[in-house]
Amino acid sequence: MLNFGIVDAIDIIIVAVLVFSILKLFRGTRGVLTIIGIFTLLLLVVIANVFNLKTLRFIVTGFGSMWLVIIVILFQNEIKRTIISIGSIGFSRYILREEREKIASEISEAVKLLSDKRLGALIVIERRTKLDPYMETGIKMEAVVDANLLVSIFSPFSPLHDGAVIIRGGYIVAAKAILPLSSNPNISPATGTRHRAAIGITEETDAICAVVSEETGTISFSKGGNLEKGLDPDALKNKIIESLEKGGG
Repeated sequence: MLNFGIVDAIDIIIVAVLVFSILKLFRGTRGVLTIIGIFTLLLLVVIANVFNLKTLRFIVTGFGSMWLVIIVILFQNEIKRTIISIGSIGFSRYILREEREKIASEISEAVKLLSDKRLGALIVIERRTKLDPYMETGIKMEAVVDANLLVSIFSPFSPLHDGAVIIRGGYIVAAKAILPLSSNPNISPATGTRHRAAIGITEETDAICAVVSEETGTISFSKGGNLEKGLDPDALKNKIIESLEKGGG
């Protein structure tokens, strides 16, 4: 006969909240199924111990020594993003409200012009996580964010039009930067390279991205590894302002 008391109930509630929080953290990422699998193994360990199932306990505990390696391999991007974020603070938290609105206005105006002309573009905006490693892959710049400059950068006649523009504070700090492509299996095969790059950089860092499709002129916004398509310039502007106000949140 099992003894079940208030302490046991509290214990179960705490574990349930912990499991829910972890699943919510990794929701929409490739690691969610692995997290579910790990908790399933933990549940089997508990069942084996409670009912003294020796064979089951021997099998499931044998996986214990491999869990750390599995987690490091499968969640390397999430772990890297967390490590980079610790002690690495970008500039968005120091941007005044007026400057945030100006930056968002210039980007949204540029995106509108690029969309109308069907010119592809990828604009990355730094928040708390510094993007220096990605800046190193491109051409460094130091120019005030300006709609006309952004349009000229992504002009097909510009040597800088391939790759991404990186914005830090109120300045364009790099162009023609190379970004990591997302390998999320849930992404549609029809998703283009620019959009995969936007998802990839926002998976690995807390940056936000504005994307213009070269084929359709569609405006998209990426944050936290998610991509929202079919925005108008005003909606994009509001999302940029809101994201910069929240810093890395």
